[in-house]
Amino acid sequence: MESLVLKVVLTPALVGAASLAGRRWGPTVSGWLVGLPLTAGPVAFFLALSHGAGFAAAAAVGSLAGGMSQAAFSLAYGWVAVRLGGGWPLPALAGCLAFAAATVTFQHLTLPLVPLLLAVVAALVAALRLMPGGATPSSARVDPPRGWDMPARMGMATALVLLLTGLAPLLGPHLTGLLAPFPLYAAVLAVFAHRRQGPVPAASVLRGLLLGLFAFAGFFFVLAALIERAGIALAFAAAVAVALGLQAGSLPALRRLSPTTGADGGRATRSSTSTSSSC
Repeated sequence: MESLVLKVVLTPALVGAASLAGRRWGPTVSGWLVGLPLTAGPVAFFLALSHGAGFAAAAAVGSLAGGMSQAAFSLAYGWVAVRLGGGWPLPALAGCLAFAAATVTFQHLTLPLVPLLLAVVAALVAALRLMPGGATPSSARVDPPRGWDMPARMGMATALVLLLTGLAPLLGPHLTGLLAPFPLYAAVLAVFAHRRQGPVPAASVLRGLLLGLFAFAGFFFVLAALIERAGIALAFAAAVAVALGLQAGSLPALRRLSPTTGADGGRATRSSTSTSSSC
């Protein structure tokens, strides 16, 4: 019962906080924030509570590999959106198929932990370099409908956590870990940006996601390495600390990707409101 209460409180709280911050500072920052393990992290935590540290460690390895699946999603969505143009359904389908193909591949391909981390980092660097660019104004901002958008995101997040933790004994730890990083929030943010502003802002969301995934990779590497030896509490504390440190370290790169961020980021965003509201 206590685990269920945590699931329906912790997950929507994390997603809501990230959504509010991303809404203020624009599409790239939104993607960067949801690169943090806002779903996969709680999934791993609840798996550890329910099934033990060994199960959670194996799931953490799967989630670490899932960082490459997220890179595949981002590249597929970005290239189809920017190069082919048109609406969001085809890019979203391409991204989901790319994620599924990568998941099937990594279900049957396993690497030791350190080589796996190096492969994930290499994949993220390559994806950042290969993401299509395009001219987008620095004032671009995603303003989704404010009435139902936030509850919908929180509800989807909580449903995904409940579903994966409930099916974990059937799926096994590795596949559960691989599925947990599905970029649900990044996909929602990209679709909103695509519908309201076009494909380039959608690609900006996913570029921010790729930058944020370095912290994601650090989180699950530390968790997989420590949880069986150090215990649940210490392993999660260390993983969170590493993820936040890596996320803070990526701020200079984020500023280059998103001109609206930085010390005066709030003023830049507010000054763009009149432009955004006229669209």
